[in-house]
Amino acid sequence: MNSFNLILDTDSYKSGHFLQYPPRTTKLVAYLESRGGIFEKTVFFGLQYILKKYLSQKVTDADVLEADAFFKHHKLPFNKEGWMYIVRKLNGKIPLKIYAVEEGSVVPTSNILMRIESTDPKCFWVVGWFETMLLRVWYPTTVATQSWYARKLIFRFLEKTADSPSDEVMFKLHDFGSRGVSSSESAAIGGAAHLVSFSGSDTIIGMICANEYYDASLAPSSIPAAEHSSIMVWGKDKEGVAFSSIFEELGKRSPLVALPADTYDTWNAIDSLWGKKLREKVKKSGVLLVVRTDSGNPPDVVLNALVKLEKAFGSTKNKKGYKVLNNVRLLHSDKLSLDMIKKILSVATSHKYSASNLVFGMGSSLLQKINRDTQKFVYKISYAEVDGKGVNVSKTPKTEPGKNSKSGYLDLILRGSKYQTVVRKNGDNLESELLLVYDNGQLIKNYLFDEVRSRANGIRSI
Repeated sequence: MNSFNLILDTDSYKSGHFLQYPPRTTKLVAYLESRGGIFEKTVFFGLQYILKKYLSQKVTDADVLEADAFFKHHKLPFNKEGWMYIVRKLNGKIPLKIYAVEEGSVVPTSNILMRIESTDPKCFWVVGWFETMLLRVWYPTTVATQSWYARKLIFRFLEKTADSPSDEVMFKLHDFGSRGVSSSESAAIGGAAHLVSFSGSDTIIGMICANEYYDASLAPSSIPAAEHSSIMVWGKDKEGVAFSSIFEELGKRSPLVALPADTYDTWNAIDSLWGKKLREKVKKSGVLLVVRTDSGNPPDVVLNALVKLEKAFGSTKNKKGYKVLNNVRLLHSDKLSLDMIKKILSVATSHKYSASNLVFGMGSSLLQKINRDTQKFVYKISYAEVDGKGVNVSKTPKTEPGKNSKSGYLDLILRGSKYQTVVRKNGDNLESELLLVYDNGQLIKNYLFDEVRSRANGIRSI
């Protein structure tokens, strides 16, 4: 394939499903939900990217012919006539309507997040065809959800121990995940999802994705930093010279500079080099030194580093009675999960160190160590029209009731202050929380990144 073919972005077995429905089926309706998982709520994000990049494209004659040839070789049936109907009668536009909760909405699990409907009786089967593509919204939603929970966790410690928690929280969890994901597209989508709740990131293509698909105006929210390699090349016996030179050069360009302490010996780097030989240089520079710990048992390493840095640079008690280090902060970026971040913050604050002293960096744990089952995402048919009659359908496996699916023409509403999934009936006067975002090939709703952020972090976070 030389270019993207919308038809072929599906699973092989989908090609024969048009033959399997009852005669005179004219409509299918599906829904997407998180059945549950690690988190009790999800932050819905990323559908707009899928719609803009992929589903807004038109199907062409060439696409159909390519797909026909592919499935013949694949020895599977293919609805060439149906796809040609879409090309020639529908101008290549996909006959679907998609309703979805607003991006950035925080919705309890086991509620529907999307409803997908066919709009042409001859093409009802497209609802199933695009399950593969649309279900991929699980990934940005799960990343956005994990980061949202991380923000809530960190904010609780800041609220207790910092003078300005709201000013600090956006920069407390940094995205180092670009190199740890399976593809550049994953880095882009996942990186954008993380930025719904935080501003710190080294994943440049994540910022570009948010800028392009959500009309954001994000610039790299990072600081000049050294890596182990730029220390190593100086040689082990010149680590102090390397620190001094790099700190000086980067300090000319930024009020914050980060350097790793564990290239050789973390405690020697902190005690002897930063804590003695380079201490006055740091103090006189006016530059805030960020020391990065990247190995060892995180709670022990972080606490020990805080104690040693306080001994070298001193600390000041803030208004809440917690210690804030002078001239220096600590970045930890190894073995992190939400549980580990909680352990680190608990240990540090129990020793009266403010959470203001700490910044976290997550890599593959942020963007890669999740899957569709993290939040148990599913896409299921719940309603059909056959021979002019509406039919409610569901899956009810006796061997695993937890996989039961929902039935009926479903909607999401607010009852009081709580989201609730309901079966909608003719004549119902219910205000839906699902908005029309896609209508027969056209993007209807365009979310701005700033409004997604605002919604996720306070507005309608029910």
